[in-house]
Amino acid sequence: MKVISDLNQAPLVNRSLAAVWHPCTQMKQHESFPLVAITKGKGAWLYDENGKALLDSISSWWTNLFGHSNPRINQAITTQLEKIEHVMLAGFTHAPVVELSEKLSALTNHHLGHVFYASDGASAVEIALKMSHHYWQLNGKPQKKKFVCLENGYHGETLGALAVTDVAIFRDAYGSLLQDVFTITSPDARKAKAGESAEDVARYAAKQLEELFVKEHGNIAAIIVEPLVQCAGQMAMHSSEYLRLVRDLCDRYEVHLIADEIAVGCGRSGKFFACEHAGIWPDFLTLSKGISGGYLPLSLCLTTDQIYQAFYGDQIQQGFLHSHSYTGNPLACAAALACLEIFETDKVLEKNIERSKDLVNAFAWAKTDSRIEHWRQQGMILAFDIKNEFLKKPKMFARTMFSNCLSEGVLIRPIGNTIYVMPPYILSAAETIQLGHAVQAALEKTLA
Repeated sequence: MKVISDLNQAPLVNRSLAAVWHPCTQMKQHESFPLVAITKGKGAWLYDENGKALLDSISSWWTNLFGHSNPRINQAITTQLEKIEHVMLAGFTHAPVVELSEKLSALTNHHLGHVFYASDGASAVEIALKMSHHYWQLNGKPQKKKFVCLENGYHGETLGALAVTDVAIFRDAYGSLLQDVFTITSPDARKAKAGESAEDVARYAAKQLEELFVKEHGNIAAIIVEPLVQCAGQMAMHSSEYLRLVRDLCDRYEVHLIADEIAVGCGRSGKFFACEHAGIWPDFLTLSKGISGGYLPLSLCLTTDQIYQAFYGDQIQQGFLHSHSYTGNPLACAAALACLEIFETDKVLEKNIERSKDLVNAFAWAKTDSRIEHWRQQGMILAFDIKNEFLKKPKMFARTMFSNCLSEGVLIRPIGNTIYVMPPYILSAAETIQLGHAVQAALEKTLA
């Protein structure tokens, strides 16, 4: 296979292509879109083998909150490393996992607690789905075993999570392996017709859910939603009214609400938990990505005391018999504790209000560009769509835009015709303006 690559990067890039199966990738595309070999990161910047700097404007797949090689997180991991690197959490415990669980519960005002740990976002979703299914069995309602998900929603790629994902490119090949689910309309505010608001769209979507619950609530265990932003679904954003309506419907019809905050949690929406915008709490809340600051694999599921108590009993079969070897890893928990300390001591949520305004200013040009529609923002997420009539090669747009952005010194990863930025919470106003200019210049090249 001939690989086109910068000669200075060829050895490492070619070795990677020969040995590594890269995620979410058609590997043949790297014949024309070469890999980039990264050697270090500092702050919001990544550096390739030639020393070229790239502004990490998508937080390395939405994980990195406080910059690469953050000295405070580095120190927390180093300190923990000298104590204990890992011990199994079955039959044992340790300070980092206890302290992290206590702090997370406190952040929900103790509406949620008893944190169950895993490694990645899909695993946390699996936990929530299994817990909900098992809960209804324990409560004498084994027929309540179906799940409801949203059109264009994404929750991961393990089989349970993929079943409640409605992004065709991820699930089409595996449909015969997946459980049947109910898929309902998304409250995506882009659906608003002339004279309609995002709240109108939310109410319409909730009405469809109510119609489903009226007919099927006796068979439904839970509905899973991404609060406020369906991230992998082209950053579709919806009104918080939808969450309030869904919470009410779930209470009325005895259905669990699972809030997948893997991408939108940890301050990304403007509050620590996206559900806070609606003033509601779910029955299960999943976190991953930013919880460890982008340092180590860590995910978790918080739930209510009522659900926890249903599993508490004399029979081992009544317990939640789910695990993996690195559950509650001390190093990952130490990184997460360092992140929570940064949130508190640096007043991150308050400062992000100003940073979100910086994003608005940096991308003001996109609001008036006639080739762009659906400019939208939720906290530290900003997105807009390129109108189809301006895409000469729609299937090539995302890859070409990605490549042109690299040439301009920024890392973005468009989703279809949607361009978005989701930077770490450390960008200066000057860096944010630089980001806006670079994306604009790359877009001009891509649409030329």
